[in-house]
Amino acid sequence: KAAFINFISDEEWKSIEPVSSWFGPSSFLMSSMSALFKLSMWIRHGHGYLTENLGIPVWGSYAVFGLATLFLGMVLGLVSEALGAGCDF
Repeated sequence: KAAFINFISDEEWKSIEPVSSWFGPSSFLMSSMSALFKLSMWIRHGHGYLTENLGIPVWGSYAVFGLATLFLGMVLGLVSEALGAGCDF
């Protein structure tokens, strides 16, 4: 507590460089990281629901999420191809 009070009263905070806008709370990078953390918590909750409430074994939950990942990848690939069909690279 005393160190923080001295930091403020001695104005040591003026010698610290501000955080780059790239790492600011509203930057694209930090918004993306927040979305990934939210997704990981959703996956954790879903895994808990499948194993604890529905009684699916752990390997079964992994299989469900693995198949969902493959299916999502396939859908995103098809959408990407459909949107990029008119582009000549």
